[in-house]
Amino acid sequence: MNAPATHPPFVAIACGGTGGHLFPGLAIAGQLRRRGCTVALLISPKEVDQQAVQSARDLEIVTLPAVALQGGNYFSFAKNFWRSWRAARAYFSAHPPAAVLAMGGFTSAPPVLAAKKCRAATFLHESNTIPGRANRFLARWVDGAFVGFPGAADRLRPARVTVAGTPVRPAFQPRDPAPCRVQLGLDPHRPTILVMGGSQGASGLNALILSVLPRLGARNWQWLHLTGAADFDRVRAAYATRGLTAVVKPFMAEMDVALGAATAAVSRAGASSLAEIAALRLPALLVPYPTAADDHQLYNARAFTNTGAARLLEQNTATAETAFASLQDLVENEQTRAGIRTALVRWHAPRAAEEIADHILQVITQRAGHRRTETPQVACGCCKAGA
Repeated sequence: MNAPATHPPFVAIACGGTGGHLFPGLAIAGQLRRRGCTVALLISPKEVDQQAVQSARDLEIVTLPAVALQGGNYFSFAKNFWRSWRAARAYFSAHPPAAVLAMGGFTSAPPVLAAKKCRAATFLHESNTIPGRANRFLARWVDGAFVGFPGAADRLRPARVTVAGTPVRPAFQPRDPAPCRVQLGLDPHRPTILVMGGSQGASGLNALILSVLPRLGARNWQWLHLTGAADFDRVRAAYATRGLTAVVKPFMAEMDVALGAATAAVSRAGASSLAEIAALRLPALLVPYPTAADDHQLYNARAFTNTGAARLLEQNTATAETAFASLQDLVENEQTRAGIRTALVRWHAPRAAEEIADHILQVITQRAGHRRTETPQVACGCCKAGA
């Protein structure tokens, strides 16, 4: 007698809201696809999400009507949370998942709660040292959690936590900077400073760098500055006025090329950006976003700087002089850069996405084995057609 046909496991990954949630989710999705799974990404309507998934291959993209809780928008948040839960439940009714992975942020909670109704295995990943509100809430519901920083584990009770690191996409590997610079229209031999404020830019960071420009003198530096949409014209004009070599973009999808081109970076301290910096062993001056929830970027940055893996400059106390001195050391002192590159090794988890994918599949397999030995039950209402 032939064995019954089996279908590849279907895994949904809720990873929208910011690049810091989405890009690690994409890395895990790639590993699940390599293991034969079908994968859907559940994202928000935000432009950063819609742009970032345009290059995704062999993945279904589902947009949920979620909005972040900010500025006292409690009614709007609650309404869209409910709408997102209903949308996820309807989607899972037509496509029952074997597992759902939440990457944090405001898109993550409704799919996990909907998935529990369908008896799917549920997981979360927390990249930051200080878990966000969504993941702190979900920790009581999920079957397991993965963290990027060891210190986050104690803040996600009662979930069973695995310290896996923060996944990065396969393209993020050390490389010769010259071809990357040529690809960007820069001189392949000149020191290059990358300025990046995250997936949506950062006006405070942009202003700090513009204050440094008058102090450059005759230095042979060149710049790749990712501004965000709001400051693009102002920043581009500032470089042009001083006759400085600079490629200025509001946003860049090919961040592996941007990081690969750089001698040093000036960056916010979101966990995904730090994981990519570590993967490429790139010396960086970290300027944490001062109003990040629970000041988590400052704690992320301190974890790196306390081990010698970066330099830290707090925006509220930074001056043009201190920023310039830090950059000069990073760009012109090879001994400084070598020490930072060595320290960054401990923060790179090259198998994070693989280990997370393997763990999810292991749980799916175990659950499938248990269900085959159980007495057949009527499916839950969520997974009935038309629920």
